[in-house]
Amino acid sequence: MVGMSPLRKWLDTASALFRGGGSVASDSHLKDLAAEAERASPGTRWAVYNRLGDAYLKAGDRLRALRYFGKAIDALLVDDQPEPARAVAKKVVRLHPEAVRTLCTLTWLDLASKNIPAAISSLNEYVAVAKEGNRERLACGQVLEMGRLVPDPAFLGEVVKGLDALGCTPEAGQAKKWAEEDGSPSTPKDQKTRYALCLKAAIGSNVKMKTKGTLA
Repeated sequence: MVGMSPLRKWLDTASALFRGGGSVASDSHLKDLAAEAERASPGTRWAVYNRLGDAYLKAGDRLRALRYFGKAIDALLVDDQPEPARAVAKKVVRLHPEAVRTLCTLTWLDLASKNIPAAISSLNEYVAVAKEGNRERLACGQVLEMGRLVPDPAFLGEVVKGLDALGCTPEAGQAKKWAEEDGSPSTPKDQKTRYALCLKAAIGSNVKMKTKGTLA
């Protein structure tokens, strides 16, 4: 169609290719679409990646689906779109409960959205998966930083428990002190600044853990 945007064309093509199920031919076409998506701006790229993830999931290629969902999260974080990133991250966790990198990012995004109950739930899942996957030391620093930035009493209490569970004794002691003193003295007083830092931490943790070779 004349005048159709590249994004609309990509999405329509991906939908058509997988409407009846996956095939070798459609896989080839989707790879071409993914290559085009790499050249697009992050603001449009994520939607293509998300659709590609859905398409490969429908075709039974779970590994490739996870990769594209991860790429969608990356693009959304770069484009400063935390809520869609959070939605895709939750989809990844439903598909792959052991996704330690995504659980870390999701916890930060829950904190950035000021959703403390959701952040507590994500934190507990993150701690359990990190412990199961022998990633305690990597998780320890992330969890302590979460406690430093977010002085909510209920959340800080879970941070202390999480650090204890990870075997991070000195850090758990530090977090316990913050809990007793209504937060870390270095916590930004301005709430807007605090949650902006949580979003920045989500981006940073996502990149850091990806360089460690963690798929999701």
